[in-house]
Amino acid sequence: MSRAGSVVAAIALGSVVAVSAPAQASVPADGSDGGCGKWTSSVVTTGAGMLENLEFDGSGSMVLSQSALIGPGALLKVAPDGTRTTLVGDVTGPGGLVARDGSVYFTTGNSTVSGLFGIADGSLRKVDVADGSVTTIADGLVMPNGLVPLDGNRFLTARTLTRPGLTVIDSDGTSSIVREDLGTVDGLARSGSTIYVTTTFDMVTAVHVLDAHDLGGPVRTITLPGFGPANMADDLTVGPDGALYVAFNAGGKVVRVDPDSGSSCEIASGLPFTSAVKFGAGPGWDPNSIYTTGFLGDVHRLERVAG
Repeated sequence: MSRAGSVVAAIALGSVVAVSAPAQASVPADGSDGGCGKWTSSVVTTGAGMLENLEFDGSGSMVLSQSALIGPGALLKVAPDGTRTTLVGDVTGPGGLVARDGSVYFTTGNSTVSGLFGIADGSLRKVDVADGSVTTIADGLVMPNGLVPLDGNRFLTARTLTRPGLTVIDSDGTSSIVREDLGTVDGLARSGSTIYVTTTFDMVTAVHVLDAHDLGGPVRTITLPGFGPANMADDLTVGPDGALYVAFNAGGKVVRVDPDSGSSCEIASGLPFTSAVKFGAGPGWDPNSIYTTGFLGDVHRLERVAG
């Protein structure tokens, strides 16, 4: 979510981003609330810069998209012990991440300026995890943010500002806007043939539910409690339990949402500018734990307590 409201707040905190102390998450103690149960929080790594998103490459590393207030960002690799290395340097506005077939696909140009002024300086690229080589898949995108794979080597991305909407990137690198009627779209997640989309700056926080095979078709909308701009829903993921887990950036929390009933409950709070959530995957990463990133450079692990 490299965009207006949160970027302004992050600028105010810019002098401490790289050296901030780990945020201390608070977790609900009542295990009866909406199926959330009790979760514990621990820090995986800290001081990693302004983090936009995360993904697991399947070979034992977490990949982070690291933005910067001034100058280029990077893609970072994190080992299970918290050790960080650079996977791809000199990346301007890295956004969504998708691991697939030994590569990590990532967007660039996810900046507030590009979104506000319609600057088509964004791209979709992929990096080979084994050798670090980078290939450009598509150019000419405006503020590509959230990212999910579609069938046929295509991808779906979200643009949040000025003309917010969803764009399909075809396998030949061409792109087309599929809809602009869902509000300030941001995070994307896919489960089977279902696409979930969050909104960020709308007065009401929503998760839109779409058919991956009919993206321009009917929409079901789940509304979440709270004032939309105070929540600033960012990225989301689908858990092994089938529930949605949504990062509230301004709200500094993670919320669990039942996609069928629309009921929701809070997993953890006290996580300032939480930008993305993902369940662990690959060697060394717990598939039942939620990992979070934030603009203050911290990665947290949220683990549900048994019982």
